[in-house]
Amino acid sequence: MSQALEHQIPKLHGLPLTLPRDGAVQLELEEGVLIFRVSNAVQDRIESLLHKQRDASLSSDEAQELEQYEDIDDYLSFTNRMLRNLAHV
Repeated sequence: MSQALEHQIPKLHGLPLTLPRDGAVQLELEEGVLIFRVSNAVQDRIESLLHKQRDASLSSDEAQELEQYEDIDDYLSFTNRMLRNLAHV
């Protein structure tokens, strides 16, 4: 557990307006550990924004939205790492 305390919980500064409040996250079980992943609908939106970014045509609102999705990804990754670490203690 001391290993878990070495890391700071990422701070979210906002959620994308396009983020559905229901069904945004799906749950999976990996080796007996509950893992959080964004839903397929959210993943599709992220991929759409990334594709548009590659074409260098994101609006400022879309760029902010993509940044917020990246923050959510960091948050979920941190949470999943913590859960895996705690499960293997």
